[in-house]
Amino acid sequence: MAGAPLPVRNGLGPDRIRMPADLDTKTVADFLLRTYPDDSAHWLTLIDSGGVVDEHGRVVDRRTRYSPTRFVYFYRNPAPEIPVPFDIDILHHDDRLVVVDKPHFLATIPRGAHITETAVVRLRKALDLPELTPAHRLDRMTAGVLVFLVRREDRRPYQELFVSRQVTKEYEALAGTASALTFPRTVRSRIVKEHGVMTATEEPGEPNSETVIDLLESRNGRGRYRLLPRTGRTHQLRLHMSSLGLPIEGDNYYPTFRRSVPGDFSSPLQLLARAIEFIDPVSGGVRQFESRRTLGW
Repeated sequence: MAGAPLPVRNGLGPDRIRMPADLDTKTVADFLLRTYPDDSAHWLTLIDSGGVVDEHGRVVDRRTRYSPTRFVYFYRNPAPEIPVPFDIDILHHDDRLVVVDKPHFLATIPRGAHITETAVVRLRKALDLPELTPAHRLDRMTAGVLVFLVRREDRRPYQELFVSRQVTKEYEALAGTASALTFPRTVRSRIVKEHGVMTATEEPGEPNSETVIDLLESRNGRGRYRLLPRTGRTHQLRLHMSSLGLPIEGDNYYPTFRRSVPGDFSSPLQLLARAIEFIDPVSGGVRQFESRRTLGW
């Protein structure tokens, strides 16, 4: 967390809570106890042990005055998680970049139920790099090339490469075949993803997504495809393949959402971030990285 007064600990930065402007209370402790009455004993223990600080890193005690619109910081103990039984392979490591081959089922960053079992937390601990931050993201079910930034001061130039689409990405997927379709072909559509809804949808209107899809080989009704996204909408590749009537093998989101069973790692999504290429914004050289992983072909 940029500017946090507490350091990263065990691969995780501190959490923070903003104190509302319209709350009539006198102390930070009163605010926390009123806001989280079921956890009052926990908050008092945390405060008494010096585990809550303000934006300047000053320890909050039971008498610390309430400060509307300001933040307090603390460490949260994550709930136990089912370990993802696959390793992260390091493809490249220098002073600025760490490039890895992420396995299926491992989220890029902490979110929802996946906190410690994420690529960034694992790597921060394994490499002793507390400032490590992803330059972009892969969703939990997609494996392949993922770029991380070692230093805080390098984040903006590299992350802007991805935001401004100056990065060439190549994916590989396994799906069925359809004799009526010809390849290569370009799929464009308008993708809408509502906050809190698990799946995205394609809706009428001006396209905001584009993918070039090519069939590399086929046998026994299965195909191996190269996917070249020109944009980066949520679940874009999965939606575009499904819209062709060729849902990616192992996809429990499209065309029909099915809840996965926690701890079941037997049916990975057959989607792989195969390669990535960009002009390094610091050195000016060409950076090319390719996954060593293979799909179930």
